[in-house]
Amino acid sequence: MTHIHLINGAKPFAHSAGKLNQTLQNLAATCLQEHGLSVSQTVIDEGYDVESEIRAIQKADIVIYQFPGWWMGTPWPLKKYMDEVFTQAHGLFYSNDGRSRHDPSKRYGSGGLLQGKRFMVSTTWNAPLEAFEDRDQFFGGGGIDAVLFPFYRAHAFLGMDRLPTFLATDVMKNPDVPAMEAAYRRHIEQVIIMA
Repeated sequence: MTHIHLINGAKPFAHSAGKLNQTLQNLAATCLQEHGLSVSQTVIDEGYDVESEIRAIQKADIVIYQFPGWWMGTPWPLKKYMDEVFTQAHGLFYSNDGRSRHDPSKRYGSGGLLQGKRFMVSTTWNAPLEAFEDRDQFFGGGGIDAVLFPFYRAHAFLGMDRLPTFLATDVMKNPDVPAMEAAYRRHIEQVIIMA
């Protein structure tokens, strides 16, 4: 049976309560379980044990991250989680940076030990979709994949493959939560259930 570990990286802070990210995490868990998949969850802000997280990621076939975009990246608790869990998992998630003094054909970033595992991102942003896609707007047309490139590469370093990202936009100025929920359910079904 396919096992999926959900990680909620949202943190209630200032004017952001983290409710939408928890709503989407709950939806993912429900949808996946309805289709017979096994699910475990971590809500970073509620606390976590590093060793337990290492085991959860080792057990998972797919890891799904849920987080809001904060200052053009991930919230700091999620970065802290990655720093703690990934670094502690040296020898389990990665052996080294992949290079060898004796074999120059081995390249940087090829030392990951999590081959065969996949990860997916579901992320919420106040920016409208056109800010990501339009070359003349804020993100220069690179889309969410350009914005999250360092996050993706951290997982590639571990040997994981990326599934397409779900992006919810305009979540504060023009929120349409039912439409976001429906779109996310379709995304999960297309990318995970029917894949």
